[in-house]
Amino acid sequence: MSWVTLNDMRTWLVAGALAFALIALFAPRIDLTRDAYDVLAVIDITTSMNTRDEASGAETVSRLRAAKTALREMLAKLPCGSHLGLGFFTERRTFLLFDPIEVCENFAAIDEAIAQLDWRMAWEGDSYVSRGLYSAIEVAKSLDADLIFITDGHELPPLPFSGLPPFDGKPGDVGGLIVGIGSRTPTPLLKYDEEGREIGTYAAQEVPQENRSGAPPPDASTRPGYHPKWAPFGNAVVDNSEHMAVVREAYLKQLASVTGLSYAYFGQREDLLEPLVAAAHARPLKVASDIRALPGSLALILLVFLYGLGAVAAGRALIRSSLNLPPPKGAK
Repeated sequence: MSWVTLNDMRTWLVAGALAFALIALFAPRIDLTRDAYDVLAVIDITTSMNTRDEASGAETVSRLRAAKTALREMLAKLPCGSHLGLGFFTERRTFLLFDPIEVCENFAAIDEAIAQLDWRMAWEGDSYVSRGLYSAIEVAKSLDADLIFITDGHELPPLPFSGLPPFDGKPGDVGGLIVGIGSRTPTPLLKYDEEGREIGTYAAQEVPQENRSGAPPPDASTRPGYHPKWAPFGNAVVDNSEHMAVVREAYLKQLASVTGLSYAYFGQREDLLEPLVAAAHARPLKVASDIRALPGSLALILLVFLYGLGAVAAGRALIRSSLNLPPPKGAK
């Protein structure tokens, strides 16, 4: 083989394409490390989550529907090797539907389970959010998983004047995220009949406006009708807007502080993965990766360039022939 031939660009392109093609054929798989996540997702399905104040394109949908859509989108973005479990909260506890399972192998089953969550699964009308969150943390800890808890934070009945019930766990022992969902503008709570049909909204007198269990508030003695034994809360009609649904962010941030979880407001975010990744404990996962696509692609690029040079040379020769021009110097 002559030096002229070796110096020919086309020869080098063919040689390079052949070399990369051989590498693509025999390249071994290599182990790469990437982050995976083990997560328990819990969605609040109590009455206030039926409030339609979440935008979905041109449509206004319920908080529950928006939460399910966001969770399904997060599922699609979780890296393979991650595990996702599902539960829902109602009354005062979290009910586990299934343990965390691998997201890619079981994508269709997990996605369908999320889609089928419904407020009619609730067995009580009460909504003790703090106790439901504590219950979810216990379940997540038993599964060695992080937690994403989606709620509007609406306690019904309201918390007693003594405040939050004590958290018996260790703050930060379970990582994860409380997601506040719902508008910051109050909206009347929707009302349903025994058949689950919407029949209007609740009036103030139909919803407990304060919790009268436990000790009365410090200002109880100044209330109309107060009696230390017979009427320790007084007899005045109270309106604390508990019949209005609004995301209780201050309360959810307090819960996050007590439990060591992070807090994120859903709003128009529609992406739960980013705040979850920032709050969760990543698990390093070794994955055997096939790198043959890289040298194969380089071989293809060289071949495309080679035939492109041939096409350019043929085009120039055709133009010179049509114009009766002499060949370029050095051409054979």
